[in-house]
Formats: sequence, structure tokens, C-alpha cells
Amino acid sequence: MNATPVLRVQNVRKRFGDHVALDGISLDVHEGEVVTVIGPSGSGKSTLVRCVHQLEGIDGGAMYLDGELLGHESHRGHLRPLPDRRVAAQRGRMGMVFQQFNLFAHWSVLRNLTEAQVAVHGRTPERAREEALRLLERVGLAGKADAHPRQLSGGQQQRVAIARALATDPRIMLFDEPTSALDPELVDEVLGVVRALAAGGMTMIIVTHEMAFAREVADRCVFMEHGRVVETGTPEEIFDRPSSPRLRAFLSRFSQERVAEGEAASEPEKELEKGNAR
Repeated sequence: MNATPVLRVQNVRKRFGDHVALDGISLDVHEGEVVTVIGPSGSGKSTLVRCVHQLEGIDGGAMYLDGELLGHESHRGHLRPLPDRRVAAQRGRMGMVFQQFNLFAHWSVLRNLTEAQVAVHGRTPERAREEALRLLERVGLAGKADAHPRQLSGGQQQRVAIARALATDPRIMLFDEPTSALDPELVDEVLGVVRALAAGGMTMIIVTHEMAFAREVADRCVFMEHGRVVETGTPEEIFDRPSSPRLRAFLSRFSQERVAEGEAASEPEKELEKGNAR
């Protein structure tokens, strides 16, 4: 691994009033590494990636992208906040995919993908269009350039959102529960795109509640609770050999919920079998 991580998070703290959302988080993400972040609701997972993308300010600690301090600069021996335009430039080096798709409903898919390329990153309309069409093909949506978001399924909209995030050649991709707003049957088509990105060497942090996916795609897994990193390790260490009682309890509860879901899903089949027997 490169000695300098693509992303370094050092002792980051964040509060919302009296609530401590992040309590001294430290995390390095290296070139080509996929880090999945798991944990119960309210553990700080989404806040972490939102802070990295500078959608939320931090109350302490520091974050670095390719060794460059995010959000602040040194001035006469002190740190001062960066102006908005420089924060926007730093943010433009990261791709962010949210729980909601956040597409502009009155714009075509093509314009959703080209607008920021032209207006923010200074690309020519021709180059932006070429890149947008290439990415639409990459996410399996060739032929949808002229469609509007309302004409697409949720899974297709989320794939457009992924393509938009990729359009500016980000150094790192941040995913905040990218399948949580989707119907279950649409989840796999989005996860398939993320799998392909991982296989292609994209550096990523993925906040997810899809445990099987978190294990499959990750080089390293992070388990968070109460704004802290409780345990980190390889997928095998996290899922097969968890060392903390809290992680063991979390994984056990998740397994029980999946079993219950499977039993509930099989009830119609059981009733059908009874009917056939009668």
C-alpha cells in the first residue's frame, strides 16, 4: 500500500447539540481499498461519510485527502476554515452517493450527469456528454440518456446517481446506505454496480446494512456504535471471529432477523402446499 492513504480521518469528533455523533473516530483508507462500515442505527455511520464529504462540519480532529487537510488551512500558525469555493473544490474530488437519489426531476438523465462537469469542473459540453454516455453504459443504462428520473425505477435512479458521482473521476467514492430507499427486488442491480467498481480498484467507503454484501465486497470492515469504532478487521475477522461482545450480539441479532424474514417469506408457499394437499 502507498504510505500516504487516500483518506485519513484522525480523532474526528462531531456533536449535534447534546448528542455525540462521532467520538474520536480514526480511520485510514488506502488506494484501491474498499472499507465497509456496519453498525446499528444511530451509531454515526452516515455522519462519518457526511463529515468526510464536508456536508457536516467537524468539532475536533482532522481529515486529509491525499495528505491535504480538508476544510481548513494553516494561517499564521493557526488553522482557519477554507472559503466555500475551496471546500467545493475538495468536495469535487470525492464522489458521494446518498440514501435518496437526489436527481433533478426536471432534467434529463444526461443533463443530471453533465451539469456539474461543465459548471463546476470546467469541461466542455462535448467532453461531458461523452463521459456521461460512457458511464451510463458502465452502469447498465445505455439508452436512458434522454429519460427523466420519474420514468426510471428506484434502482435505475440510484445507478444514475452513481454514474453522476463517478463523472468527475473522484479519488474516493462514499456510499451512504445506497440501497436503503429501494424495494428489495431492486437492491441487487445497485449492488452489482458497486461490486464492479470494487473489482475495478475504486477506493471506497460503503456504509451499508446489507451484511452479506459488506462481507463480500470489503477489504476491511468497520463496526461502529455510539459514535466510536468498536472493532475493525478483515471480513473474516469481523464476521467469523468477532472479538467484542457487542459485535457478536449485533451479528447474532442480524442473523435472527434474516431467519425470521426467511420464515415469513416461506409462509405463502406453505399455505399453497396445504391447499394442494387438500
